[in-house]
Amino acid sequence: MSNIRVFLVDDTAAVRHILTQILEEDPDIVVVGTASDGRQGLDRLQRVEADLLILDVEMPGMGGLEMLKELKVSRPELPVLVFSSITERGAMVTIEALSLGASDYVPKPAMVGTAAEARDYIKNSLLGKIKTLLRRDSKPSVTPTPQPRPVASQLQHHRIPSRVDLVVIGASMGGPRALGQLIPALPGDFPVPILVVQHMPAVFTRALATRLNQNALLSVAECDSSQRAEPGQVWLAAGDYHMTVDKVGDNTLVAPQRSEPVNFCRPAVDILFASAAKAYGPNVLAVVLTGMGQDGLEGCRQLAKAGAQILVQDQPTSAVWGMPGVVSRAGLACAELPLQDMAAEIMRRVNRGRPTFRARQLAAMNPEVHG
Repeated sequence: MSNIRVFLVDDTAAVRHILTQILEEDPDIVVVGTASDGRQGLDRLQRVEADLLILDVEMPGMGGLEMLKELKVSRPELPVLVFSSITERGAMVTIEALSLGASDYVPKPAMVGTAAEARDYIKNSLLGKIKTLLRRDSKPSVTPTPQPRPVASQLQHHRIPSRVDLVVIGASMGGPRALGQLIPALPGDFPVPILVVQHMPAVFTRALATRLNQNALLSVAECDSSQRAEPGQVWLAAGDYHMTVDKVGDNTLVAPQRSEPVNFCRPAVDILFASAAKAYGPNVLAVVLTGMGQDGLEGCRQLAKAGAQILVQDQPTSAVWGMPGVVSRAGLACAELPLQDMAAEIMRRVNRGRPTFRARQLAAMNPEVHG
């Protein structure tokens, strides 16, 4: 396998030097160039062959967002990893960069401790994501023979789907952009609560909730305290806290939970999905979006056993087909869908058993017929 060619753009010379040293300690990676701002980066990228760009988004002159906008026109296939500060502004700018097409992000070390600890943090955070992104983009020379998968309906004993009273969503790498397409595509009068776990640090989950709320017809907020979840509301798990759901009478209650990480994650998809299976059983619709690893697999097993419905994002539209892939291969998914079709499928399943809501949706789509 040829080396992974990385280009760095950061306005701080010391950061460029340290990143170059850390990356080139790995025999599979070579840094083919660096730049101190967006304009210089665009110019120099024309003269080198790069497989991936590491981009600081807060820079004087042409910043990272402006560079990203131009880059997605000239080289839309180039993966971009944002290297951003853990500040409120840094988080907001990072979320904007992800919506513009950046592949993922790594927070810069803050209050990590010694210089050696900071180096270890950067090395551990960056290298795994770089290799995951480039493995995603590589094409096998021989098409593998498709392997048979278990059928979800076999595991669920051909149950007739129950009415959906709760939607739960899990996502990781590539999730902010996927959520940025999915959540705004749902109607403002959505008839059940939606609960979301996205793997992110605290300041970033606040920024993501704010951006989704600005762009969606639904109300989107971070779950930083115990709340009653209402229809038409989206609750996003707070960074560094799990989120659980319970049913008390007719009320859906969500709460943050500060227990140990699960699958090295906090928040963890498994925690939310398991609590949903326990509280709502067959009345859950779970959606597993793009992400690295297998968080959500055990929760999906519990949901499938309870008779819940499970949808996964397909491989071609996923940034990384880790989380949805393991659920699909385990035969737990009712359907595997491209991201652009996910909102319509969610609506179709939620509409079952709700003739009044379905009639409103049809009227909204065909006003000249129902006017």
